[in-house]
Amino acid sequence: MDRFEEMRVFIRIAERQSFTRASDDLQIPRATVTNLMKRMEKRLGARLLERTTRTVRLTHDGEAYYRRCVRLIADMEEAEGSFSNLAPKGLLRVNLQGTLARHFVVPALPAFLSQFPDIELTIGDDDRLVDLVREGIDCVLRAGNLQDSSMVGRRVAQLPQVTVASPAYLEAYGEPADPAALSTHRAVNYLSSATGKPVPLEFSVDGRETATYLPSAVSVTGADLYTGSAVAGLGIVQVPHYRVARELAAGQLKIILADFPPPPMPVSVLYPQNRQLSSRVRVFAQWLRDIFEAAGAQTGSR
Repeated sequence: MDRFEEMRVFIRIAERQSFTRASDDLQIPRATVTNLMKRMEKRLGARLLERTTRTVRLTHDGEAYYRRCVRLIADMEEAEGSFSNLAPKGLLRVNLQGTLARHFVVPALPAFLSQFPDIELTIGDDDRLVDLVREGIDCVLRAGNLQDSSMVGRRVAQLPQVTVASPAYLEAYGEPADPAALSTHRAVNYLSSATGKPVPLEFSVDGRETATYLPSAVSVTGADLYTGSAVAGLGIVQVPHYRVARELAAGQLKIILADFPPPPMPVSVLYPQNRQLSSRVRVFAQWLRDIFEAAGAQTGSR
């Protein structure tokens, strides 16, 4: 195993904080990983990792060596890609927001895998905040504004949003003519995974965006629960149009306050700030942008 491969193993151990998880990710025996680290530390004359029964942590020397290894590997991959034009290959771990994955990404995956047959995808489905480094994830796809300053976001789409409620709700509360008439209404509150607090309803009024908090009998943390609660007549919600197209067509929901639309919802690929984009992440991010564009979602750069 050459030194660049040794560095990749070391990086994976450091990020996963586990020899076992690193060996599983890289599909090499645990004993090989252990022996490799012993040889590396002996050759460098420095202890890189502190091992306990539960976790593995970088020493002070290990932190410095890790940062250099990350830069070297990224530079090498970029150089190889520039001169050899080799197709990206290897394991790519991604985590996708569930409704985006089901509606846009998964139906188009056969084309991606046909174009990049040497990439092996491992996909997680979540709305939660993800610790990319600790969980060994290369990138995530999320809807909403970037909250975590330790992450870098690449915008791949802007999804038009609508304000909707069910016919039963509107019969009980009336249909508001403008945002000022919402004082007697209620919402289904969506709780932010970053803060745990309700996300406000937003409206464009005279060219300015305004935020409104309404009382709620139900608060949720999942996209499907959010839409389902609106269909059940529990309150007003704001969602990307694609997510409720079927319910609108079936008459289960109705668009309200159409003259005061919420701002479009940004969709971004996020990855750690201290990690250069690998060729695998780069082509995956570009492919995501392409499929959103092909689906008619407004795209924007960042």
